[in-house]
Amino acid sequence: MARWLLVLLSALSLLAGSSAHSRTQSATHSRPQLTVRSQTDTTTALPGNITITDPASYVNVFIGTTNGGHVFPGATLPHGMVKVGLDTDSPGNQAGYDANITFNAIGFSQLHDSGTGGGTSLSNFKLWPLPECKSFASCNTSMSVRKTLRKVLPDGSPDDAGSPGYFATNLSTGVQVELTASRRAALHRYTFPPSSREPRIVVDITNDGLISNTEPVINVNTTTGRVTGGARFAASFGPGRYNVYTCVDFKGDGYDFEAPTEYGVWLGNSPVQNSTQLTQLYSGFLSEMGALLTFPPSLNSVHTTILARVGVSFISSDQACANAESEIPDFDFDGTVATARDTWNELLSRIQVDTPGVDKEITELFYSSLYRTHISPADYTGENPNWSSTEPYYDSFYCNWDTYRTLYPLMSLHDPEVFARIVRGMINIQQHEGWLPECRGATLQQFIQGGSNGDPILGEFFVKFYEHATALNVSADDLYTALLADAEDQPPNWNLQGRQTTVWKQYNFIPSDIYGSGGTATKQVSRTLEHSFGDFSISQVAKILNKTDDVAKYQARAGNYINVWNEMTTLPGHTSIKGMMQPRFADGQWNYTDPRHCSVNDPLHSTCYLDATNRDGFYESSPMVYSQYVPQDTAKLILLQGGNESFINRLNLIFDQNYFDVTDEPSQQIPFMYHYANRPGLSTQRSRIIIAESYNTTVSGLPGNDDSGAMASYAVFYLMGMYPLPATRQVLLASPYFPKVTLYNPLFNTTTTIIANNFKGNPRNGMGGTVFVKSVTIDGQPWHSNCYLDWDVFVNGSTVELELTSDINTTCGEGSDALPPSLSTGGYSGPI
Repeated sequence: MARWLLVLLSALSLLAGSSAHSRTQSATHSRPQLTVRSQTDTTTALPGNITITDPASYVNVFIGTTNGGHVFPGATLPHGMVKVGLDTDSPGNQAGYDANITFNAIGFSQLHDSGTGGGTSLSNFKLWPLPECKSFASCNTSMSVRKTLRKVLPDGSPDDAGSPGYFATNLSTGVQVELTASRRAALHRYTFPPSSREPRIVVDITNDGLISNTEPVINVNTTTGRVTGGARFAASFGPGRYNVYTCVDFKGDGYDFEAPTEYGVWLGNSPVQNSTQLTQLYSGFLSEMGALLTFPPSLNSVHTTILARVGVSFISSDQACANAESEIPDFDFDGTVATARDTWNELLSRIQVDTPGVDKEITELFYSSLYRTHISPADYTGENPNWSSTEPYYDSFYCNWDTYRTLYPLMSLHDPEVFARIVRGMINIQQHEGWLPECRGATLQQFIQGGSNGDPILGEFFVKFYEHATALNVSADDLYTALLADAEDQPPNWNLQGRQTTVWKQYNFIPSDIYGSGGTATKQVSRTLEHSFGDFSISQVAKILNKTDDVAKYQARAGNYINVWNEMTTLPGHTSIKGMMQPRFADGQWNYTDPRHCSVNDPLHSTCYLDATNRDGFYESSPMVYSQYVPQDTAKLILLQGGNESFINRLNLIFDQNYFDVTDEPSQQIPFMYHYANRPGLSTQRSRIIIAESYNTTVSGLPGNDDSGAMASYAVFYLMGMYPLPATRQVLLASPYFPKVTLYNPLFNTTTTIIANNFKGNPRNGMGGTVFVKSVTIDGQPWHSNCYLDWDVFVNGSTVELELTSDINTTCGEGSDALPPSLSTGGYSGPI
């Protein structure tokens, strides 16, 4: 894994036979050499602090790129629309790439998502270099024929390299490929082998990730070689089709040419020289189409290097051209890489960690995870084809169900301005479509996984930043209106937006035998639990706005989880585990779902996925897991489960018998639930075991899909020794993996420092160690809880000092306010 630590500070001079990891400077190119920077020299000593000046050097973009992680390792900016990268023919190519060397490279496309499940999204407008063809007409253009393997390093891994804003690979054909990006454009650099005297590039208009194109358009400018075009493609996780367009320009690197020497449009595996449009071909019989261009070789070098600038737009090809021309006007590859790296470094540098006594892999895991939390959602501002607006427009919410728990609370800590832009975009979507976005991709509504999970995202923003909302151009009235639309108005199709509000308000739960015409009759229990938390989030906003009646109304609805709690249901084989969230009929009678259902212990091996015939009442997790999901009132849940001792025993069983599912979001809060039973040491140990067993810096270093940064943000919080409570002003506290963590918030212009006194490192297996919080001081004064911090700590830029001990039996402290807040104990009854 150390090879991924290579720092790619700028584009490299590529020799045809050189490795992507050890490229040297060519005599005929003036590109900077690769600089390998160690952990030591990425830190600069400053008075009273150690600053990591180049955190991008710790980012391993290849973590989770195989074994189901579906991570995108290509080049992009923070929340960039364009994500340019290598596509493979792997069956797990949801992000295009797969680190497994057995899969072929099939193209370098401009748009991707990261860490998602579902079908392969986007992957539009693949470019492909062809070093040798016997003739123009004999070139292989069809994806299934042109594909090739990557070169392989001595350790058996593919010869790929990458860092924030940069990606490179060596193909087995001898072509070296480098990629970088601006927000809405990509820049490719293709270096051909010396034997290539007629270098060619394929522009593939039609092959997206789903092979779903219709209505393709292609035009080749014979004077300049510019290729424009677009097509209509299918959504990857829902109904609907989207249009997207491109504009591709070419330029010699180190030499000039006025036009391609040959050009044409191709259909299937048949290029037709001198054709410039699809209308010149019988294009209705085959689905693969694009352009092929031949370029003159460089006379200045044995290697011909060609730059391809690719603009993308969801509006038109003309706008795609304008995007490319404005964002990458000079084809400056090295400059674009440097700008991207500087942008990433500024963002990543807002969270600093001290590294003495910390394994380098932990620091790499931390910054790599933090990096992945800023790949999605994507800033499509100016690219919304559905309506005109001066508001920001963000897309690739894939999906809110995955990200509301940890991704946005992490954004609150260090990137509130972008968070505000995302919230403004979500509100604007509600204003035009009627409800907040839930799952969204390529400008289309996609299938909702859980409840209306945009509600806790807006709640998170407003509870943390209500005093700054006006300055951030977020209207409190519009935000609250958007929340009420979710809470009160039933959409025509609650599979795609909003809630099944009619029955929710009528029964105060979602009955399992109500079959409405506006969506599927599934996930009734999990939707009930998530709507309860969503309404709690709304009550928090209402409290700030002094809407007293609404506070009472939505806090009452936040207690609706109780209506699906069946105190008589027991876990088969464990009669002491009594009481479970269960499906219920409209008449109040109980339905039944085996508590083991949809777990590794399920005798039926159920999946609980999006399936209209799946009537179990739960989504992607078991009743055992969902019976722990009442984050707004865990104190009441403890009483329902028989008190602290029974609650702890149930949590232990959930882990010991593998009901806890580290691959899926419903389990995320469970390791920290021991806090509420006054046993924070158990939370600390469970969370550290999860990191030790399930996260590492290899290509298979994630336990499952990264889910648009959901798993990455989860890891970041654990490594900082925290777990968030969305839409509240509290964060649960444990010990960090570093002796000191600092968090800079540019909105407040404050830096919060968390110091772990008596820090003695991190046990590799997560067990034991001097990692348990014995006491806490804030700005030198004793704090009343060892289990949580208030948001004011981060507003004020306080210094938090943790006294660590090896005693796992630590408690939250003395007094009623030592435990984390819950609704039933009055924890959310006072002012925000």
